[in-house]
Formats: sequence, structure tokens, C-alpha cells
Amino acid sequence: MEKKIVIKIKDLIMKHDISLRELSRLTDIRHAALSELSNHKRENINFNHIEKIAEALEIDDIRGIIDLVSK
Repeated sequence: MEKKIVIKIKDLIMKHDISLRELSRLTDIRHAALSELSNHKRENINFNHIEKIAEALEIDDIRGIIDLVSK
């Protein structure tokens, strides 16, 4: 069974009660890039983005940001 990495942007903004635009401001990641990640329209992610999200939202475990799911 094929696997797919999912970036949990929607979960993160709901959990932290912030908007996508606010996450963009906190991380200095373009709103459009976060939107594409949120809607699973982007095939790859910059590891620097994961680091920025983790830092901005004080996440210590990468599994809070990404998940591995079956396609």
C-alpha cells in the first residue's frame, strides 16, 4: 500500500486558534505556500518550513506537523 506524507496545517491552525495568514506572519512563510500545503496541492515541502512552523507554534515533536498516511 502506498504512503503519503501529509502536512497538518489545518489541524495546527485550529488547535492554536490562529488563521493561515497569522501562521504566515509568525513563520515568514508565504501565505500561498501554506495554503497549498493546507489543501494538499503541494507535492514537496521545504524542511526549513517545518522548522519555522515548529518554532512559531512551540512544537517539539515533528509528528505534530506531519503525518504518514495510506493513499
